[in-house]
Amino acid sequence: MRKGRMNAGGSRVRVVKILLIACCVACLPVCTRLAAAGEDKPKKGQEPYALIAGTVFRDTGFSLPGADVTVIPAPEAGSRAKVKKIKAISDARGEFAVRVPAVPMRYTVGVKASGYRAQDKSISITADERVELFFRLEPE
Repeated sequence: MRKGRMNAGGSRVRVVKILLIACCVACLPVCTRLAAAGEDKPKKGQEPYALIAGTVFRDTGFSLPGADVTVIPAPEAGSRAKVKKIKAISDARGEFAVRVPAVPMRYTVGVKASGYRAQDKSISITADERVELFFRLEPE
């Protein structure tokens, strides 16, 4: 009796799996087109941007939440691009991310936290790209 129940249940599971796979295969072209339709197209009125992202660590290798991050643009001489200092704070995992205009420009990214020596790094943005930075702060 047990054997019969297990077989019946097992065959039901197989039928459900087959139906699920068939449904996913049938929907795949539609889902792919929907996903591709939204890619790489900025919304109307939205300008392209670059992303400066990174993580702040302690000297022990653990993340450092609450660190002050400052992004200071250094425009080329004669450049008319708007320059504005941007501030952020690292989250619980020590991570931060800042959007900047997607124009060629140099930036100085500074990180400071209470009880640690501040650090600065220089980077260049050329277009709509993502730049990853890692800071390892030493205690004072």
